[in-house]
Amino acid sequence: MQLEQFLENSARSDDRKTALIVQGRRLSYGDLDRQSNRMARALAAAGICRGDRVVICLENTAEAVVSIFAALKAGSVFALVSPASRAETLCAIVKDSGASALIIEATKLNSVQQNLRNLPLKAVFPAIEPILNSAIFAADPLPTQTIDLDLAALIYTSGSTGSPKGVMLTHLNMVSAATSIAAYLKNTSDDVIMNVLPLSHGYGLYQILTAFKVGASVILERGFTYPAAILNRMREEKATGLPLIPTMSAILSRMDLAAWDLSSLRYITNAGDAFPLHHISRIRQLLPDVELYSMYGLTECQRVSYLPPDQIDVRPNSVGRGIPNQEFFIVDDGGNRLQRGTTGELVVRGSHVMKGYWEMPEETERVLRQGPFPWEKALYTGDLFRMDEEGYLYFVGRKDHVIKTRGEKVHPKEIENILYTLPGIVEAAVVGVPDEVLGHSIKAIVVTEAAVQLTEEDVLRHCATHLEDFKVPQCVEFRARLPKTQNGKIARRELARKAEAA
Repeated sequence: MQLEQFLENSARSDDRKTALIVQGRRLSYGDLDRQSNRMARALAAAGICRGDRVVICLENTAEAVVSIFAALKAGSVFALVSPASRAETLCAIVKDSGASALIIEATKLNSVQQNLRNLPLKAVFPAIEPILNSAIFAADPLPTQTIDLDLAALIYTSGSTGSPKGVMLTHLNMVSAATSIAAYLKNTSDDVIMNVLPLSHGYGLYQILTAFKVGASVILERGFTYPAAILNRMREEKATGLPLIPTMSAILSRMDLAAWDLSSLRYITNAGDAFPLHHISRIRQLLPDVELYSMYGLTECQRVSYLPPDQIDVRPNSVGRGIPNQEFFIVDDGGNRLQRGTTGELVVRGSHVMKGYWEMPEETERVLRQGPFPWEKALYTGDLFRMDEEGYLYFVGRKDHVIKTRGEKVHPKEIENILYTLPGIVEAAVVGVPDEVLGHSIKAIVVTEAAVQLTEEDVLRHCATHLEDFKVPQCVEFRARLPKTQNGKIARRELARKAEAA
């Protein structure tokens, strides 16, 4: 199966069913199918062929969704770039991918045009609305060119090194991931999913893919800057699903959600990490009938685990068990499988695992290694986990985030989990600071609720009560906010760099 068939099949099933609700517009599956056919023909007319890369630099708009499926229907490979990216980042991705086409907002094009002059692009599309809403190109589909082993997307991620890496995902990879996600979330055509996450991030992109697979509707917003407006839209459209990241759950946990009728909301998801405990208790208090799914994943395979909602109170620190149709295990530094209860690196195998990093064979060999069987490669995630006796996973931290202090290895996540249990702390990050005596000292950087007055002594006392002495931070810094990446995650590398430079 090819990824574009999610749209085509849903359009065939119900041409008039609402697929997207965006900026006051309602577009049906039939609308999107026909518009993406026109755009696919425009790409083909510009010389875009099977396997060519198409970079899409658009906000969360209907045109962005159309462009994704148009690239697929043209047999090409799409690569999404956030419009908030610097000109240098966009041009680096265009160059690295060897892109043949660029679909970009006209205002953004003006700021990067000079940088693009020496790149071998066949076509640049600064405005696609005339193509979508006219008869310049026919609305019937191009002949199918691809098979499920062909690349569908390059998803660029900075990874632990900071250098952009193009994660190569085939149609089979993405169909497999979307199918598993839709299965455990029990998505149906009756769902209405509110998505404020950027499509340039896998978590946001898969809201579209899983919805289109089952014929559901997506409310597509450009961000979470105005939470009350988002909640109003959810109430108006009777949203059933809401994907969150921790910064969003922190905001919602401080709001009076009873002011909005969210009785239609069926589930909330959180990816990348377990819900902070105080967020869980607050959201369950405000929305007692909503199912909460803690999930873990990474760009290289999109999703690994989910915690069934009936386990959220039993094991709130867990990110769950494996998604359907995959296998994982935990190994030591030598690649030997570890017993349950022991911390080690998580290894994942399944049809959703990437093919590698675009034109980075050494990086690919580092993470895709021999699997349990001679015919396969498995994904070594670089993330440290432990598994309990019932097979539930607990995230410990990134291997490259480990702080070495007093001859001991300390995982920042363990300290951050303790910090979140102190009432009044809404965000926390722990970094290592070079120290001539300790090797590294531990620094906690926290954000507190406006009405709460915490001192450094309060925080250190709390840590000392719950942690071994070598894990207790040496200092605490209070901030009004923590820096975030474009995907809304805490920018740990930035914090660590500044801490080392201080």
